Amino acid sequence: MDTIASRVGRIISGSVNALLDAVEGAAPETVMDQAIREIDVAIDDVRQELGRASAAKHLANKRLAEKNAAHEDLAGKIEIALDSGREDLAQVAVESQLDIEAQMPVLEQTIMECQEREKELEGFIAALQAKRREMREELKRFADSRRIAAGETGADGAPHTGNKVNRAIDKASSAFDRVLEKNGGVPGLGTASTANAAQLQELEKLARENRVKERLASIKSNRQS
Repeated sequence: MDTIASRVGRIISGSVNALLDAVEGAAPETVMDQAIREIDVAIDDVRQELGRASAAKHLANKRLAEKNAAHEDLAGKIEIALDSGREDLAQVAVESQLDIEAQMPVLEQTIMECQEREKELEGFIAALQAKRREMREELKRFADSRRIAAGETGADGAPHTGNKVNRAIDKASSAFDRVLEKNGGVPGLGTASTANAAQLQELEKLARENRVKERLASIKSNRQS
């Protein structure tokens, strides 16, 4: 069965050249739509898995807090039982504390594993979003190179803009833009308003720019030290 990790790995390692070859066919918009849909569906699936990991972590945190509160409550009751000369009740409370203490490491381990899973899945989402940007940039570069080549190598000395492949690439580039615009550039927003989609896309862009600035600041700091 195709796991999320292997699925993301397959998409990320996929060659952009295969996509560029495909857009030379008769239906470039279909090719672009399929390429974007595969990435967006994968992002949506990863987000769902991320939601499950976050929910599991929340539940484990809640249970751990409850166990800690119960442990503290029993500690107070043990003192009361001993002050009242009821060592038998104090013993029962201590046994309950030991049961709680046996469960707490498991809950802590669950929380840690969920946190690691969240980090992994967030990395998958970032990688898939980067792949989508790469596809768009590669397609545009390819389209530009085709235009330049056609203009320089026309048999009659004039720009050879009627080249079938060049027209297909131009059409595919426009199709790619239409597909991204239709999806708002954000996965899972097919029913969202255009305004919300644009705002979320802008937010994603700002977050990426902030990460770039932080990385550059860190590199400069390391060079100066």
